[in-house]
Amino acid sequence: MTANSQVARVLLFLAVGLLIVGIGRTSFGEALQQAAPSAQTANPQPASLPPANATSATSKYVGADTCKTCHEEIYKSWEKTPHWKTTQNKEPSHQGCEGCHGPGADHVAGGGDKTKIFVFENHSRQQTSARCLTCHGEGREQSHFAESAHASSDVGCLDCHSPHHAKESQHLLVQSQPQLCYGCHISAKADFAKPFHHRVNEGLIQCNDCHNPHGTGLIRQVRALPSGDFVCYKCHVDKQGPFVYEHVPVKTEGCSSCHTPHGSTNPRLLKVSLVNMLCLQCHTFPTQGPIGPAHNQSAKYQACTMCHSQIHGSNFSSVFFK
Repeated sequence: MTANSQVARVLLFLAVGLLIVGIGRTSFGEALQQAAPSAQTANPQPASLPPANATSATSKYVGADTCKTCHEEIYKSWEKTPHWKTTQNKEPSHQGCEGCHGPGADHVAGGGDKTKIFVFENHSRQQTSARCLTCHGEGREQSHFAESAHASSDVGCLDCHSPHHAKESQHLLVQSQPQLCYGCHISAKADFAKPFHHRVNEGLIQCNDCHNPHGTGLIRQVRALPSGDFVCYKCHVDKQGPFVYEHVPVKTEGCSSCHTPHGSTNPRLLKVSLVNMLCLQCHTFPTQGPIGPAHNQSAKYQACTMCHSQIHGSNFSSVFFK
């Protein structure tokens, strides 16, 4: 083989080698360019990340579905109640189970450690009621509960309501009315068993139609109409007035000055059996005119209302004649 042939072969090998190296470099460069966008996507700029404290706070809430994995029976009962709509709340602190029991991440991490969440049965009535009032105590009829007769008698929300096992669906009561109220108010139960009574036992009206169990500004937690008048006028509209000639006790003492609201042995729920005796509790002066009887009551045994029929008020007579 001549020297020229050997030189030609060497040059040929070098040319092939340079060609292979060039192709390899081109492929490697393209691969880098393709990988660069992926790397940028996988590692976004720090400015787009949420604040660290917000992420930490949110991570404490695990959601109601996580609670369901261990407490399925309770969850199925709870999701049939009005509280289920809290799952649609955008704030984790007011959402689902954790809206009442607090964030559950530590509870789950602790294998169900009850000390990591708010367990109602382990707290006092004041503490549990305060928990309920964080949602139910603002701008609602429960806003006066702290000053109510129930609160001052150490009656808490869970004595009447059960979020998980309610027997009455609308208000989550542990027992339907009036039996729930009768558990404490035994005298009222006896009154409603009298011959003349408001038809509570028959289901026509309920205790909370007249009373607000969460408290009002009136005695015995009696409700009042938006006008400020007595709640009796909600049904007995014809007695409300206003009248030209008002019967003073009706406006000052209210209906209970003559009637017993729950029940009575006397017709029309009157406090005494004879109407004359009821009227004479106020009209006892032996003078002429509306402040006293105009004739001898000892000789007249007809009811005062035979003549003074408009005793709740009149637009025509100052002595409440027909």
